[in-house]
Amino acid sequence: MSPSDDNGHDQLTRFLIGRAGVRGVHVRLDASWRQIRGHGDYPEAAAELLGEACTAAALFTGHTKVDGRLSIQLRSSGTLRTLFAECTAAGTLRGIARLEDGATPSRDLRQLGDDTLLAITIENPAVGSREPVRYQGMVALDADNLADAFEGYFVQSEQLPTRLLLAAGERHAAGLMLQKLPGDEGDEDGWHRVGALFDTLGSDELLALPAGELLNRLFHEDGVEQVAGKPLTFACSCSEDRVAAMLVSLGEEEARAAADAADGQAHVRCEFCGREYRFDQARIGELFKAHAVELEGPSRPQ
Repeated sequence: MSPSDDNGHDQLTRFLIGRAGVRGVHVRLDASWRQIRGHGDYPEAAAELLGEACTAAALFTGHTKVDGRLSIQLRSSGTLRTLFAECTAAGTLRGIARLEDGATPSRDLRQLGDDTLLAITIENPAVGSREPVRYQGMVALDADNLADAFEGYFVQSEQLPTRLLLAAGERHAAGLMLQKLPGDEGDEDGWHRVGALFDTLGSDELLALPAGELLNRLFHEDGVEQVAGKPLTFACSCSEDRVAAMLVSLGEEEARAAADAADGQAHVRCEFCGREYRFDQARIGELFKAHAVELEGPSRPQ
């Protein structure tokens, strides 16, 4: 896909504003967001937070080198128990929110509880003989919304001025991230000029316009240029093998009890994609036989 290709649907676009010395990333989610939202019956506030988190996860893969996956996770003992969004280097997205039964969470992050934690995690796969690499950064919850919280995180962690706007509606989610290029690139007033234009952008306009039209409308006088892009799509990493491994981790007694409790089969439903896996007693027995053989290992040196 060439940088100029812009169909407005489920797309990450990286760009430069040359005269101002600013780089940026734009993300628009259409079908992928509707699939993620459709897998849970969320109140509006929770859906908006989830859409913004999914958009942010995609944005950050366009900003930071990610070879594996980047996730955003919020944990709390309050009304919003878990908020999780993940984007892979291949552009696949998934996300979920878990709430206290019957609760509607606040959109204000500062109201979620004193024990609330928000983290950005990058997991890159092993390369050659190297071990997998995992980075995690904690995001301060001293802002009332995700965009401002992430802005503060990047300013602190990278010491570069950063602007971020996130929005999520019923059918679309979108985000725009700007960052001053390191060094003296761009004219002296570039960052302030671009920031003033950024401040004119509202959530409705961000959700309504595809990348090309939005960027040209805001930054055409400073020579905005799309430099890279990639499609985004919903995908789940669940599989029968992973569910089988989870059942084995429970132990045979508990796995068989789960099967007894539901028509002789263990039912496991993936919360991310809704796919249901079923294991009857015979299949559970096969799993634990195979596991026992793996534990025994070879009977003699090979």
